[in-house]
Amino acid sequence: MSWKEGIIGDNCEVLSSKRIFAKDYVENGIPFYRSKEIIHKAFNQFTKDEVFIRKEKFDSIKEKFGAPQKGDALISSVGNRSGVCYWIKEDYDFYFKDGNLIWFRNFNDKLLSKYLVYFLNSDLGQSKINNVFIGAAQKALTIQGVKKIKLDLPPLPTQKKIASILSAYDDLIENNLKRIKLLEEAAQHIYKEWFVDFKFPNHENTPINPETGLPEGWEMQTIQDVAKTIGGGTPSTKKTEYWESGNIHWFSPTDLSKSSSLVLLDSSKKINDLGLKKSSAKLLPPKTILMSSRATIGLFGLIDNECSTNQGFINIIPNNDNYRYYILFNLMNRKSELEANASGATFKELSKTNFRRMPIINPSEKIVFEFNSFTQGIFESLKNLAQQNQSLKEARDLLLPRLMNRTLEV
Repeated sequence: MSWKEGIIGDNCEVLSSKRIFAKDYVENGIPFYRSKEIIHKAFNQFTKDEVFIRKEKFDSIKEKFGAPQKGDALISSVGNRSGVCYWIKEDYDFYFKDGNLIWFRNFNDKLLSKYLVYFLNSDLGQSKINNVFIGAAQKALTIQGVKKIKLDLPPLPTQKKIASILSAYDDLIENNLKRIKLLEEAAQHIYKEWFVDFKFPNHENTPINPETGLPEGWEMQTIQDVAKTIGGGTPSTKKTEYWESGNIHWFSPTDLSKSSSLVLLDSSKKINDLGLKKSSAKLLPPKTILMSSRATIGLFGLIDNECSTNQGFINIIPNNDNYRYYILFNLMNRKSELEANASGATFKELSKTNFRRMPIINPSEKIVFEFNSFTQGIFESLKNLAQQNQSLKEARDLLLPRLMNRTLEV
């Protein structure tokens, strides 16, 4: 059977949610997703539930109007990251913000929901989405616009084959992400056990100093005592000569928020030597601790290569290499303290001055060395898994357009 052209709105229901107001938000309950959370899920990134609505409210809406379920799809519909489509792979209760997301459900027997998601996320699908955007200052998708998008519909068995081929890559990526999460949790657990609960190796035979309340040989210092701190900068985006053939990683906080691991392999943008020279960006040595210091404060990352960042960072270079992972996990566990030291009316920013003054426990060198040896192995595993996922994504993204434009038959 041949492929036929179809229209999305003829093959499934395209709709939005019922309006939920800010006064309906509660501290715990049913997760309430905006574009941000769904985009993270679509890219297999860590998603923290931040907004909730009451279960009674959700149950009432679900009974009258329905709620997203396994096999449905959602697409981000407003802002710079509009057009990211997500397939709901399991049944669980959540609701979503109208205007932020568009919902696909009740598919007929001519269109597989998973095939639609892969189509919309392909280059071909994205070009179709670009044609129905509205808005100049802030682009957006409308339900009516999305309904009218045309797509090639192969026979349902072919759609299932295409979805199965691409899903195999996604399943491997997801499995690696679970392993990454477990490894990072293991390192966090050891950090807390040793440096918060003071149950480090041989702690039973280490006396506590009555004056400091710390184990003997440990002392309280400040960040500036244990590390150098360096900011970043942005070369003029109007001067293409600063960005052409860029060979220097240049990170923004968005790179960190999009990352599924503490290990960073690449930045979304790169600058060249001239861009570095003509801006306040600095060339940072390998394995510098990158920490976002404005807007979202306390995002972290490590990269094995030289890199630079924009001005939304405080970059931390330990005086002693063995202290790198200790300082990283120490700061990761103090996010609320980092935020409390920030200031600003429009948006909060943590200054280098305030950060340098923050206290930090300096454990004995022997214990830090043992912790470094333990976490070094974990970070090697994290890097390997991140590299595997990068290769899997590249292979999947090469296959996707070829399957959709029929240059690769299935």
